[in-house]
Amino acid sequence: MCLGIPGQIVAITDPDRMMAMADVSGVRRQVNVACVIGASIDDLVGKWALIHVGFAMAVIDEDEAAKTLEALRELGEAQETLAAMAEGERALEVQP
Repeated sequence: MCLGIPGQIVAITDPDRMMAMADVSGVRRQVNVACVIGASIDDLVGKWALIHVGFAMAVIDEDEAAKTLEALRELGEAQETLAAMAEGERALEVQP
């Protein structure tokens, strides 16, 4: 299974290499946009894309990006809760 993280394309950095700058939850990173180029690479600026290991894999709308980011935040919070519960269980175990 692979996980795509929504990011917004904020600039085209190297059109010849099909590279762009994407903002992923406030962190900017270079991504390859070869898989999502339409008529013009410049049309990608401002669009949202699912990003996986440095590649924009699919263009998505802003609503889908927001829902995906919220689901990822909730998943992170759930993982933290489960880890805290497991830690609490270990603390309650009787030590020999």
